[in-house]
Amino acid sequence: MSAEPLARLRLDKWLWAARFYKTRALATDEIDKGRVRVNEQIVKPARELKPGDLVELRQGVVLRTVLVRGLSAVRGPAPVAQQLYEETPASIAAREAAAERRRLAPEPANAIEQGRPTKRDRRQLADWNRWSASVDDAG
Repeated sequence: MSAEPLARLRLDKWLWAARFYKTRALATDEIDKGRVRVNEQIVKPARELKPGDLVELRQGVVLRTVLVRGLSAVRGPAPVAQQLYEETPASIAAREAAAERRRLAPEPANAIEQGRPTKRDRRQLADWNRWSASVDDAG
């Protein structure tokens, strides 16, 4: 088997090899949900990728834009996987800004003063009438 460089590779396989997703199945699901674009177009998992393509992908709440630098059909260590792509400066800035916003955002759990409401508290919160018909409406 020759070790010649690949000219084209399936998108789902590249996303897995570049360590954006833990499994090819996860990569395929994300592509099918429309969360991955190649050159600003919605694509299918079997789309052939080549060096120079621009890939936009979403990992959780993070939107990343990367330029394909190399292709690999095997999933190697992280330093090797990072050589397969180059993240755009705009993507890096947006990712860092989002991380800073999350860091500075208030913790939702701090808004709870007394913990979980008791059954009595829940009854008091629910002032609305639970029944669709009442005695007062029959008239």
